[in-house]
Amino acid sequence: MESRGSVKPFVHFNAKQDAELLYKAMKGLGTDEDTILMLLTSRSNDQRQEIKAAYKKSHGKDLVKDLKSELGGKLEDLILALMAPPASYDANELHKAIKGAGTEDKVLIEILASRTPEEMREIIKAYKKDHGSKLEKDIMDDTSGHYQRMLVILLQATREEGVDEAAVEKDAQDLYSAGEKKVGTDEDKFVNILGNRSIEHLRKVFEAYKKVAGHDIEDSIKRECTGNLEKVLLAVAKCVKSVPAYFAESLGDSMSGMGTDDETLIRIMVSRSEVDMLDIRAHFQRKYRKSLHTTILEDTAGDYQKSLLYLCGGTD
Repeated sequence: MESRGSVKPFVHFNAKQDAELLYKAMKGLGTDEDTILMLLTSRSNDQRQEIKAAYKKSHGKDLVKDLKSELGGKLEDLILALMAPPASYDANELHKAIKGAGTEDKVLIEILASRTPEEMREIIKAYKKDHGSKLEKDIMDDTSGHYQRMLVILLQATREEGVDEAAVEKDAQDLYSAGEKKVGTDEDKFVNILGNRSIEHLRKVFEAYKKVAGHDIEDSIKRECTGNLEKVLLAVAKCVKSVPAYFAESLGDSMSGMGTDDETLIRIMVSRSEVDMLDIRAHFQRKYRKSLHTTILEDTAGDYQKSLLYLCGGTD
């Protein structure tokens, strides 16, 4: 399958040469930020790992530590995010979200709702390796109720396969009966159906639901659920319909109103740059009637802005 990322492997790649360029950019007085950000945003993650190894071999130093000591602020956050392998990066974001003061539920929801089963398995492995504990246990210690159940189901990454045509109507009817049709809500039904059915199957269920209920599943979730359960079910429903559209909306939210949610902005730009950034850009343009490129330009500044624009990969 052709990648829909804005960052592709660099064609005439030479890890040793890149390592030298980075070493020179950081050696002596002052740092050549331009070289660092132009180079690292135009290499794939696999290539960045090779540069890391070549840097250590040539200079006996840790490239990530050197970058950390030379850069600062949001640019540092972004460049260090680019240097981590994707599964380790996600695992680390989850660890920070759970282990910090209070739980950053937004991060848990975003990652667990949007990653593929294969990615989820890699994240669980990386979490154990890097943080010495089990992701599932840490999430269970930090959450409760139906919200916790939904996160744990998503963590299993064991959605059913294919579409069960016979069950589409029944699932739609069950969701309707669990919510709109009764007083109070049967949250278990929502959790079980949205957590376990295949993506293709859920798309059909949502179409059937719209016919039964007269509106979208998201409208019902907003009416029937509250708090983090509402947020995670909404995220899953949006990702079922389109992961790039979900991220386009999250990026829009991160840059709307006063101030910018830089953590979310960095996380999405980095983690989707090799996956579906081109599709995210198209959805962003459609939803907000202006390009992601223009929005980043208006909302950020300096070398940080430059790096984000390189990851965005052009205007629409």
